[in-house]
Order: sequence, then structure tokens, then C-alpha cells
Amino acid sequence: MAYPPNPACQTIPALVGVVCNRFFVGGHDQHGAKERYRRALSNVAGVTPVFIPATGTITDVSSYLHVLSGLLFPGGTSIVNPALHQDELATGFPLGPARDHVIVQLMRGAVSRGMPILAIDRGFHEMNVAFGGTLHSALCAAGYNKHHWEGLSEALDTRYRYKHRVHLSSDGILSGWLGTDVALVNSLHIQGVRALGEALVAEAIAPDGLIEAMRVVEARFAIGVQWHPEVSACTDRLSQSLFVGFGAACRRYRRSKGTRESASA
Repeated sequence: MAYPPNPACQTIPALVGVVCNRFFVGGHDQHGAKERYRRALSNVAGVTPVFIPATGTITDVSSYLHVLSGLLFPGGTSIVNPALHQDELATGFPLGPARDHVIVQLMRGAVSRGMPILAIDRGFHEMNVAFGGTLHSALCAAGYNKHHWEGLSEALDTRYRYKHRVHLSSDGILSGWLGTDVALVNSLHIQGVRALGEALVAEAIAPDGLIEAMRVVEARFAIGVQWHPEVSACTDRLSQSLFVGFGAACRRYRRSKGTRESASA
């Protein structure tokens, strides 16, 4: 006897893991991510966020990868530990060892499965390190233009203004979405790419030569950007394209994963 399809099974959302930052509020140890990332994922990408704690006790991420259909690596107040990318420069900026601990496993594990990835700001730097690249731990000391820096004395909305242009690779995904090779970005960060990791290719470059976006060459969707598309995901065409494209890729992955699981049952 053939049973009718279960409507609930047909509407199961694509679950996207969001790597948390670890921080203290009023002396309390907490894990979390900014509401802007949650809003962009829910309202623009059309996926359901699932928050992954940043903890040094995680030794196996396969249980996360088994249930997820995508991963978002968001920005954060800490920088990637310079010791992880052969830079011993003592910057004085805060580190996030708990988050560093899970990154390589999650990124490489996701790519090996064909799972979509969107990496933003700190996540962009993590993507480069996960695939063997190196970073400048302090762009101000490396001689790059001040338009990359974050003005902590500025009002929050002012900080995230569109500061400079980037040149989009003519054969890249981003230029294909926009139909142009130039875009404005709201980029503010401490670290930056020094040497691009293996398996990665630049998608966007700032006027001073700093790489602002990259992708994993062999992946279906694994993109990292140094700017903040989550801030303007509803108003800016490039930002919206990133989240819409990411959401579509996550749903395709969920469908293909379901087909594989059904075939092996």
C-alpha cells in the first residue's frame, strides 16, 4: 500500500550551523552571535540557524555535520591566533582560542561533504587559515590603507558604512551575480590575508591590493568575504545575493543529502 507523502517531512527547514563567539557579560561566560546574522539567515537566506558553541572540549564535529545543511562562520571581537598561521606578532588584540579550536575541523569537514559555507569577517580569516593560508595580524602595522580599520569611537551605524570599492574577479561568482566587476563594501577588520591558502581563489580585491573575498575552488558553495553583508542583507544587492545564494545552496544540499540517505536505507 502506498502512503501519501507527509507534509511535515516536505517542509523540514535547512539547518545552518552558526559558530558562536565566547565572551563575558557581567562576569558570566557566554556563547553567542549577533542578531544581524540570525536575521539575515532567517529572513533573507530562508534557513534556520542552529548555534554551535565555541568550546575547546569539542573533539569530533561529525555529529554537527551529520544534521546540518550549511555553516556560517560570522565575525567576532577576537582575532585568529597568530600562532596558527606562522605569525608571532604580538598585537595586543583579544584572542578566541575556544573558537579557533573548532574551525579547521568544521571547515574542512564541511567542504569534504560538499556542504555550503559562508564565512564573514573573522570567518573569512578562518577560511584562509583552515586551508593553509597566512594572515597579517595587524593591517595597520603591515602598511595597508586606513579604510580597512574599525573606528571604535564612531557610532555603530557609522562604522558599518560603505568605505571603499573592491574589484570583482571577472570569472568569479560575485561578478556573475552582479553583472559588474566593481562593488562597494562595508569592510572593517584588524587582520587580513597575507598569503592565500591552497584550494582558494580570490573573488574580490581592494584598491590597495588586499584580498577582500575568496572561494574554495572545488566547492559548490564555499565563499568568504571580509566585509559585513549581514548588516545590509535586505537593502544591498551584493549582500542580498550572498545570503540568497547561500540559502539556495543549503536547500539543495539538504535535498541531495535526503536522497542519499533514502537510497542507503
